[in-house]
Amino acid sequence: MSRIHIVGAGLSGLAAGIRLAAEGRHVVIYESSGHAGGRCRSFHDSVLDCMIDNGNHLLLSGNRSAQAFLRDVGSEDTLTGPPDAAFPFVDLTTDERWTVRLNAGRFPWWIFQPDSRPPGSSAREFLSILKLACARPEATIGELFGNAGPIFTRFMAPLAVAALNTPVDTAAARPLWAVFKETFGQGGAACRPLIARDGLSRSFVDPALSRLSSLGAEIRFNRRLKQAAVFNSMVTRLEFGDDGVDVAADDTVVLALPPAGLKAVLPMISVPEASHAIVNAHFKLPASLPTASDSPILGIIGGVAEWVFVRGQVVSVTVSAADRLADNDASEIRDMIWRDVAQALRLPYGPPPSRIVKERRATFAQTPEAMLLRPATKTAFANLYLAGDWTDTGLPATIEGAIRSGQKAAAAILSA
Repeated sequence: MSRIHIVGAGLSGLAAGIRLAAEGRHVVIYESSGHAGGRCRSFHDSVLDCMIDNGNHLLLSGNRSAQAFLRDVGSEDTLTGPPDAAFPFVDLTTDERWTVRLNAGRFPWWIFQPDSRPPGSSAREFLSILKLACARPEATIGELFGNAGPIFTRFMAPLAVAALNTPVDTAAARPLWAVFKETFGQGGAACRPLIARDGLSRSFVDPALSRLSSLGAEIRFNRRLKQAAVFNSMVTRLEFGDDGVDVAADDTVVLALPPAGLKAVLPMISVPEASHAIVNAHFKLPASLPTASDSPILGIIGGVAEWVFVRGQVVSVTVSAADRLADNDASEIRDMIWRDVAQALRLPYGPPPSRIVKERRATFAQTPEAMLLRPATKTAFANLYLAGDWTDTGLPATIEGAIRSGQKAAAAILSA
């Protein structure tokens, strides 16, 4: 039987493998590390003595690819969030607090309700979001919106930076429209903010590995791809350090690697090479935190911290496009972020035990120029397909984009 060799067991590789194995294909997945999930995983932290996620990831109920993945692996009930589309915010410079709350239907009645909008905004101002629909390929978010106005500064900019991990002055506008079209454009029912209740591994990684095993797929850890040999426009061999795998004429290869990893083994394929960092901070409180809001997230304006995630005793913070912040010592980052968290959550004490996680190359820099370098799923090599959140999915480099890229690769292989 022909085999499908998938290199990389991040979410894109797992998503491709599950779809292909479910169709009866012989799937072999190779992972360079000793665990699956890539950036989307959980681990036990010795300082906090509890499980934490490598990075915080917010999903929306309208993320159809992620929801389909969870259904495929039987863990669709492991996400948690408010019953409606509620996004609470606090402005640390003024201590104003508000919640952007969308109605369930597609017509945005909520923009006509002052208590559902950011303070100082107007319903008319919300129409400016439609600028994204006709944005030129070279347009940035900052160019379209001028970095001004409460709708932009108190709603769109925080969401844009989180989704694109790129400063709004240089972030491409078109991928943000893809996000709005699939979520906010579908109404509040598609915009409920969701997080993994018991951690990313429990929702995405562990059930995916169990599903792959039940389907007969092979998973080989600690196999770092060193070289991909090609001949006559075909990948013929995969070299993994001291051993290698011959690729038969009727085999297929999916490279679900980060951009730098692909460039190292197949330099002839153009990839976006610039990147931005994400900094995550995890704090373990003395006791579980009672919250006034029914949402597990809180957006922060006017501080170093940007998004706060609350799970019982653990408060986690994400700062995107954090290249400068990542240059600081962990203790300095802890103190800066905790000042914001303490004010936002009205906590009277100093920083509790913490863990700072720096992802210096978290995603590619999602600029208009980089968008032109995103490769398609199908390559010029007859038996080679690509997957990864940085490939041309039309979406930003998010969990949704990663999973969709794997599902696209699987669909292309099955249709071939």
